[in-house]
Amino acid sequence: MAAVMTISSTRHRTGPTTRAMRRETRTVYVRRRVTAVLLGVALVVAMAQAGAALGGSTLAAPERRPTVLAHTVVLPGDSLWSVAQRLAPGEDPRPVVDALAHVRHGAVLVAGERIEWGG
Repeated sequence: MAAVMTISSTRHRTGPTTRAMRRETRTVYVRRRVTAVLLGVALVVAMAQAGAALGGSTLAAPERRPTVLAHTVVLPGDSLWSVAQRLAPGEDPRPVVDALAHVRHGAVLVAGERIEWGG
């Protein structure tokens, strides 16, 4: 017995048509873009909350405090740090130390010297 084989002239596709493939590809493209945008927005919000929780500065203008002159007399053994703590009690002394060092141009503290500070 001889085997008979039939070959058809048209190819049969097992998958979706070209038009359906384009629609599916466009849908996938849009879904991916929307997902990327949503993830980006979520990331920005999360970073803003983390920055606020870590004590990040706000974009608002800093508070304006009235200028109050404080003064102190340098005692033997004082440093800029101890003088800054007396001039601005309850505040971070680092900005005061920086400002005093800048104004003094590296001059050494002398016992009995009077220092005025306008916080």
